[in-house]
Amino acid sequence: MNTRIIRETSSTDASTPAANDAVPPVPARDLNDSRLYINRELSQLQFNIRVLDQALDERTPLLERLKFLLIFSRNMDEFFEIRVAGLKGQVALDHELIGQDGIPPRRALAEISEIAHRQIERQYTILNERILPELAEQGIRIVRRTQWSHKQKLWVRRYFREEVAPLVTPIGLDPTHPFPLLVNKSLNFIVRLEGVDAFGRDSGLAIVPAPRVLPRLIRMPEAICEGGDNYVLLSSMIHAHADELFPGMQVLGCYQFRLTRNADLSLDPEDVEDLALALRGELYSRRFGDAVRLEVADNCPKDLIDYLLKQFGLSESELYEVNGPVNLARLFRIASEAGYPQLQYVPFTPALPKALKHAEDLFQVIGKQDVLLLHPYESFSPVIDLLRQAAKDPQVLAIKQTLYRTNANSEIVDALVDAARAGKEVTAVVELRARFDEESNLTLASRLQQAGAMVIYGVVGIKTHAKLMLIQRREGSELVRYSHMGTGNYHTGNARLYTDYSLLTSDEALCEDVHKLFSQLTGMGKVLRMKKLLHAPFTLKKTLLELIARETAHAEAGKPAQIIIKVNALTEPKMIRALYKASIAGVSIDLIVRGVCCLRPGVEGVSQNIRVRSIIGRFLEHSRAYWFANDGEPALYLSSADLMERNLDRRVESAFPIEGKKLQQKVRDVLQLYLNDNTSALLMHSDGQYVHPSLASGENTRNVQTQLLDKICGSGTKNNH
Repeated sequence: MNTRIIRETSSTDASTPAANDAVPPVPARDLNDSRLYINRELSQLQFNIRVLDQALDERTPLLERLKFLLIFSRNMDEFFEIRVAGLKGQVALDHELIGQDGIPPRRALAEISEIAHRQIERQYTILNERILPELAEQGIRIVRRTQWSHKQKLWVRRYFREEVAPLVTPIGLDPTHPFPLLVNKSLNFIVRLEGVDAFGRDSGLAIVPAPRVLPRLIRMPEAICEGGDNYVLLSSMIHAHADELFPGMQVLGCYQFRLTRNADLSLDPEDVEDLALALRGELYSRRFGDAVRLEVADNCPKDLIDYLLKQFGLSESELYEVNGPVNLARLFRIASEAGYPQLQYVPFTPALPKALKHAEDLFQVIGKQDVLLLHPYESFSPVIDLLRQAAKDPQVLAIKQTLYRTNANSEIVDALVDAARAGKEVTAVVELRARFDEESNLTLASRLQQAGAMVIYGVVGIKTHAKLMLIQRREGSELVRYSHMGTGNYHTGNARLYTDYSLLTSDEALCEDVHKLFSQLTGMGKVLRMKKLLHAPFTLKKTLLELIARETAHAEAGKPAQIIIKVNALTEPKMIRALYKASIAGVSIDLIVRGVCCLRPGVEGVSQNIRVRSIIGRFLEHSRAYWFANDGEPALYLSSADLMERNLDRRVESAFPIEGKKLQQKVRDVLQLYLNDNTSALLMHSDGQYVHPSLASGENTRNVQTQLLDKICGSGTKNNH
C-alpha cells in the first residue's frame, strides 16, 4: 500500500455516522440537541488515529515515527481495557447509560469495532510496508524465520534451548488440563498436534504461554550478522522450535494470540477499610478481568480461532487478525536501543530563566518574585532543587506534597525521604488509584512511611489529581510559606516529554490557599474559603462557568470578548453548553484540545465562533490553561484539570491564577504560537473530522514545538519539523 492509499484510508476511517455526519442547523438553538455533541469513546478513537497518522509524516525522524506507531498500540490497549470494557459492562448488565450525544453503548461498540478493525489493519500495513523496510535500509532489521542464515539458525536453536525452553510450560488440553487462565495482554500460542503422548492422550491441542520474564525482542550477535542492528522475535523462536516442546508429537501448526481483558479497578468506597490493602487485591484481579478483545496471527485456521473465541466468550466482531507480532508495543526496545541519532529527534538542553541561572538560594529568589516555568523547554530541575534545599535547610519545618504519578526511586521521593529522616514534618498525599501506576505508588508510599513521613491516601472515592507542594520555613520570627503548583506530575521523566507549567511562588494568599487544601485532604471539616486558588470538586467548575458567562455578557454588551482554553479533553456538557452560549453571543473562542472533544465547532447559529485544534508532536501536550479577555483585564488560570466530568466533579483538582502582566504575557504569547501553528495542528470540522490547515501561497510553515525549542532552548529545527 502506498502513502496516498494509506492516507486516504485514514481520512475515510474518520467517517462514522454518529460522529461525523454534517450537522444541520439546530432549530431554536436547542443546546441539548444530541447532534451538537460527539460521542466520548468515538472521539477518543479519533485521537488515537491522529497519533497513528504521525507514523506516516516523513518530516519526522524514522525511529520517532516507529514510536508513534507503537504509542498507537499502547493507546488502543488502554482504550479496550477501559473504555470498551466499560461499554461492554453496561450492555452485559442491561444498564446502558446514554450520554449527551444520544448514542447507546451497543451502537457505540459496533462503530468502534468497525473503525478499530480498519485502523489496526492499517497500522500493520504501515509497519510492514513502510516502517520496517525503511529501518532495514538504515541497518535496523527484525530478521524473520525465512531470512535466517545457517549461522543464525544455529544461534537461535542454542538460545532457545538454553534460555527459552527451560522457562516454557506447555499445557496440553484434556479433561485434567482445562484451558488455562491467561494473563491480560500476555503472549500465547495455540498449537495443533498429532500423535499420542506417553500417557495415551491425543487431544490434539496445546497452549504455550510465553514466559513473561523473557524479552520479546532479542538482539542477535554481530558475529552472525552482516552489519547493523539485527533482532529476532521471541515468537519466531518459539514458532521455529515448537516441536521441541512436544517430543514425539508432530506439530501441525503454531499460532500466536493475545487476549485483552478489562483492566479497570472497581473499589466500592463503602466496603473499603484499608485502601492500600484492597488495592493490592484488585491489582492481582486486573490481570484476569473479563475478555474484551482477541488478537491472533492472520494465518491461524478458522476452527482454532472459533475455539479461542468460544473459550473467551467473545464474538467475531471482537476478533482482530493481524499480519505481524500481536504485541507490537514490545518493539519500543528498537527505538530506545538503536544508536542512530540521525533517525531520532535532535537532543536539546532545557533552559533556565534568568532569575534562576546563578541562584544558590532558591528561597531568596522565590521570595522576591514568582517564577513560571514551561516544561520541557525550561528545566524541571528548579522544582527538584527547591525540594532538595528544603530537605537540608534547618529553617524548613514542614513539607507537604501531592503525588499522583511518579516513581518510587525518583529524585522527588528521594528528597522527601531525606527531609523526613532529617526530622522535618513531611506529609505526602499519595493517590494510589492513578491508573496503571497503582503498584508504583504503593511502593513509594511504603518507602515514605518507612522514612517517617506521614502518608495520606487522599479521599476515598475521589482521586487527588492536584499537583501541589508546600514548604513552611522559619524566617526570623515568622513562618513563611513557599509553594510549587503545576499542571503536570512530579515525574522527572515526564517533565522531559510532556509540556507543562510550573509556578514557584511565595504569594501569601496563594500559599495560604494551598495550606487550606492540604488541610481538607488530610483532616476533616467544611469546605474552606479560598482567596485565589480554585479547587475541584468545589469551586473550579462553578468559577469557570462564571468566567465564561462574564465573557458572554461582555459580548452581549458590544464589548470585544475572547476565550482561549488549552486542555487535554473537553467532555463536560455544562461547559460545552456555556461555550455554545458564549459563541451565540459573539465571543471569539479558541480551544486547543489534544484528545477527546465532544463539542462540535462551526455549527451555524450555535458554534460558528468556536475553533478547535488538536496538536500532536514530539512532546505530549499536557498543560491546561484558561484565558479570558475580560474587557481588557485578562484573567488567566493554569490547572491540573481537564474539562471533564471526572476532573470537575469527582477529583481534587486545582487551578491557580497567573498574575502580573509579565507572566500573563508569557503564557498568552505561547498560546498564540499554538493558534498560529499550521504544521502539527489539525483543525476540527463540525462533522468531527480533523484536517490540516490550508496554507496560503508563500506562507511560512509554523510548528509551535519547534518555535519554542528555538526560542527558549536555542535548538535547531532540523529533524524537529
